[in-house]
Amino acid sequence: MKILLKGGRIVDPSQNLDGKMDLMIEDGRIVEIAKEIKKKASSELKIYELPGMIVAPGLIDMHVHLREPGYEYKETILTGCEAAVAGGFTSVACMPNTAPINDNRSITEFIIRKAAECGLANVYPLAAISKDSQGVNLAEFSEMKDAGAIGLSDDGKPVTNAALMRRALEYAHSLGLPVISHCEDTALSAGGLMNEGFVATELGLRGIPNSAEDVMVARDVILAGYTGTAVHICHVSTKGAAAIIGKAKKDGIKVTAETAPHYFTLSDEALRDYDVNLKVNPPLRTEEDRTAIRAALADGTIDVIATDHAPHARTDKEVEFEYAASGMIGLETSLALGLKLVAEGVLTISQLIEKMSVNPARILNLPKGTLTVGSDADITVFDPEKLWSVDTALFRSKSKNSPFQGWQMKGKALLTIVGGDVKYSEYED
Repeated sequence: MKILLKGGRIVDPSQNLDGKMDLMIEDGRIVEIAKEIKKKASSELKIYELPGMIVAPGLIDMHVHLREPGYEYKETILTGCEAAVAGGFTSVACMPNTAPINDNRSITEFIIRKAAECGLANVYPLAAISKDSQGVNLAEFSEMKDAGAIGLSDDGKPVTNAALMRRALEYAHSLGLPVISHCEDTALSAGGLMNEGFVATELGLRGIPNSAEDVMVARDVILAGYTGTAVHICHVSTKGAAAIIGKAKKDGIKVTAETAPHYFTLSDEALRDYDVNLKVNPPLRTEEDRTAIRAALADGTIDVIATDHAPHARTDKEVEFEYAASGMIGLETSLALGLKLVAEGVLTISQLIEKMSVNPARILNLPKGTLTVGSDADITVFDPEKLWSVDTALFRSKSKNSPFQGWQMKGKALLTIVGGDVKYSEYED
């Protein structure tokens, strides 16, 4: 099937493209971009008239938890991919903290096979840094890369052994695999339930200090500089971590970083009602930290917006705050929350797309994140003005643990195209 996208505003930071144009798709690839492409509708050609819409390279979420294998009661690869395309994501990179852990060829191959069967978003497995993510022995990086893994992370379990992390950076560098680091000093964060500070004291909850993140970010930046290799820092939440990363970049150290929408949208003040859907790791920080994260996005210190989509069943969340699992879902709200940054003047629309598509593709070494002629037709079409209300009952994700229930949002994906095929559409056929 051929697809013609007409009259949309094409925004592609990978080629400094921003203007009202038409885009033609044939055989799964982009074949033409021009001011006007004249074609007649036929059984072979589907035309979408897109006045007021933004046509962007397919969004890429480089930090999701699909839970399968092992935790299918929380999410499956199918439901996670359904949520992804509904949120405008054409590609996702899934973390290895499944059961069993993705630390070997067979699990990597299983994830790729299941994703192919679903036929929705592109799914790229991230494999474990250490065997069983225990931080003792390195996993077999080469074997997992050969099976299809595109990066390495022990996300959820930081690599506390500095010598092991050094070896991981060096070994991964030799294979061209990015290392994605969950930076947390577990001795400092042990037993913590939310950010350490005034609000935690008022609520009577044990806190997690900013230093638990900051010292590990500093360590990994130092190791990256010492070894001359690259490291990517997960879910940055503190002012201190952003400052360390910013200085490292100025010093020429190969470090990139991401944050999640909840860290630039919410602060620990939101926890006053003990909403378990706001319990995340790292925790929501202070308003000062939130402001610093927004500034770090604006000045390029933070390269990527990733959801850290962490689905949990009701049995994981609907318990006392102390016992509730950490994490929230995000695939279906991320774009709207990112567009809020545009509305508030923190980012331009081009910068937002860069952080949600171009930069993730670059960091993960994926041939995505572009609308150049000849590239895969992975495309997200969204209406930046569409108003909608969050109703988790309508979400495609199997889990509903979102703190944004009932929020009024502005901006929504209306058409998600993966490899030239429409995988999600709010247009009538």
